[in-house]
Amino acid sequence: MTVLITDDQALVRMGLRALVAAEPGLTVVGEAADGDEAVAAARAHRPDVVLMDIRMPGTDGLTALRTIAADPDLAGTHVVMLTTFELDEYVFAALEAGASGFLVKDADPDDIVRAIRAAASGEGLLSPTVTRRVISTFAGQRRTPTASPRHPGLDDLTEREREVLELVAEGLNNDELAERLFISKATARTHVSHILLKLGARDRAQLVVIAHRNGLA
Repeated sequence: MTVLITDDQALVRMGLRALVAAEPGLTVVGEAADGDEAVAAARAHRPDVVLMDIRMPGTDGLTALRTIAADPDLAGTHVVMLTTFELDEYVFAALEAGASGFLVKDADPDDIVRAIRAAASGEGLLSPTVTRRVISTFAGQRRTPTASPRHPGLDDLTEREREVLELVAEGLNNDELAERLFISKATARTHVSHILLKLGARDRAQLVVIAHRNGLA
């Protein structure tokens, strides 16, 4: 898995580089100090994961995220936003823009590594576990459930898939889905894959946003 690190603070980049480089199977392919550099580096290296600081001088992380998410050549690149505070005001906007999740900068190193691996596999929202609480909080503060679904793909979901979507929005991973619904892990993965396809979402983070927007969480 290849990783691009973006932060305006050199010390933060150095620490993240050392952490990632020490992990087997993870390789740092570049660093960037602002959003413009991040976009250029992403296009040059096409990393699996971009760790992107939200607040940076010049072009900020949110703007860079939108550019990366809109580039079809970077469809395989997952962006995890970096924030100083657990309740950063930009977190929900970042998820709406296509982020696969976010990390608090002072998170435990093991959580950071797990989050990188999870993001690369499409489950970035679930690591670290603090993400569940924060996204739930933001959704409750920033979104009012609608009386009828606004996303047309929701009409194509089966009753079971809608149930799975509601549980994904609660932050359950595939193992937890299987346990809650008394199904196999393989079946849980299949349900999530079908939901992603029907809703046109690139990962579980976007499923959470869709669910909260439409009052399914």
